[in-house]
Amino acid sequence: MSAALVLEGVRKRYGDLLAVDGLSLEVRRGEILGLLGPNGAGKTTTVGLATGLLLPDEGRVEVAGAGAPSSPAARGRLGVAPQALALYESLTGRENLAFFGSIQGLKEAALRARVEEALAFVGLVDRADERVAGYSGGMKRRLNLAAAVVHDPQIVLLDEPTVGVDPQSRSLVFENVAALRGRGRAIVYTTHYMEEAERLCDRVAIVDHGRLLALGTVGSLLAEHGGRDVLVADTEEGELRVETGEPLAELNRLAAARRVRSFRVERPRLEDVFLHLTGRRLRD
Repeated sequence: MSAALVLEGVRKRYGDLLAVDGLSLEVRRGEILGLLGPNGAGKTTTVGLATGLLLPDEGRVEVAGAGAPSSPAARGRLGVAPQALALYESLTGRENLAFFGSIQGLKEAALRARVEEALAFVGLVDRADERVAGYSGGMKRRLNLAAAVVHDPQIVLLDEPTVGVDPQSRSLVFENVAALRGRGRAIVYTTHYMEEAERLCDRVAIVDHGRLLALGTVGSLLAEHGGRDVLVADTEEGELRVETGEPLAELNRLAAARRVRSFRVERPRLEDVFLHLTGRRLRD
């Protein structure tokens, strides 16, 4: 897969704070790249740099075939759903999408068609003519996503797209994101929810203090940073927990020495990798 968005050696300062420190990433067409990090890790600044809302102090950001994201040619290829909802609550859902589509240069029949497609995409056709002020949190999140894709961008940046939504809306957002990948779109997906990254993302980038700590598939990150399996055995002497690279062999060894009433194997999760790399200190 070819790169749709490239960040190379990017640095961004806010006074004395180095928010992004030499970050290099590429997002490929037809993939979901998860961007994970603690509070203050530089994720939102990275999204700002990728969309051209912020300019790097050093390094390069490029939308493939269109130059820097701050250029008009590149901006039309980008769609952004920010964590802070970017909606006009006094307008209806349809009016919001018509406004955002018109900003991207859509007009008349093309605009109307794209608005209807975006409403259908996020399941809001039946509520499209109601004012957004009356929408639930999940409906607003889905409309926020629709506003990001109404102009059919090639690159979609989603910053915490499921914060505060109900399970049904969350499930639909997952379906929407997977559908965008199926259309060959490049997607950057920032989240604090490890299970979302495990479920959706083709690759995951873990960042902290503005630096890239690890990048790869969930499987490769688990293999490199997740540690070994843990065999948990319930015996007559109590519960035993044994870290092992060969759970079955370890179970047979235990069972030869004592009665094992039940057992389970706890395998490393992405959360274990995340905490191993970023630490357990609270980030408030």
